[in-house]
Amino acid sequence: MARKSQSQIKQALDCHESLQVGLIRNALGLQVGKSSWVSKMARLITTLTLVLFALAACAPTAPSLGSDGKPLPQLYKIRDRDSAKIQFRVLDSVNALRQAAGAPPVQLNAELAAAAATHSRDMSIQNRPWHFGSDGSSPIDRVTRAGYTGPFLGEAISETYETELQTLAAWMEEPGTREVVLNPNAQNMGFAWFQEENGKIWWTMILGG
Repeated sequence: MARKSQSQIKQALDCHESLQVGLIRNALGLQVGKSSWVSKMARLITTLTLVLFALAACAPTAPSLGSDGKPLPQLYKIRDRDSAKIQFRVLDSVNALRQAAGAPPVQLNAELAAAAATHSRDMSIQNRPWHFGSDGSSPIDRVTRAGYTGPFLGEAISETYETELQTLAAWMEEPGTREVVLNPNAQNMGFAWFQEENGKIWWTMILGG
């Protein structure tokens, strides 16, 4: 894979910074004016989703071309050394969304991350995205087994070829998973994945109090 030039890296950083500023401005804008509560919430949800999609597209890369001259589909391949970077990128994005929604920040939790990793691998074995393990375990069972002693608040899962930020953006579009991400009682987060040889990724996010 070609290395990114300094100008590409600077462009990505500038894009990320400007999006953060825009998110804060839009969030603050919800606190003033004469709009109704419904209009404010609609604007908040739209803003959060658009920011996530934009963040996912911030780092431009030159597409590979096929024999017909058209861009080839790009596979998002996760390397072992990218693990910490991905987790903190998702943590920062989740906390930006939570701040805009008026919810307190969360922190990464090792026990919840272990439970999420176990379920991501198990979903791959079962070949279906759902909340029960192959042994019949529930999300509460898994976090308890992992040693987490706080309350379980919710779980978001996905079967996709998309990146972590694209997946987070998709979760924010669905009322159920959006409530998990923005749960005001959450204090801890576990985020993990399992990627198959063909590039398919099974993502799992768990929130706990």
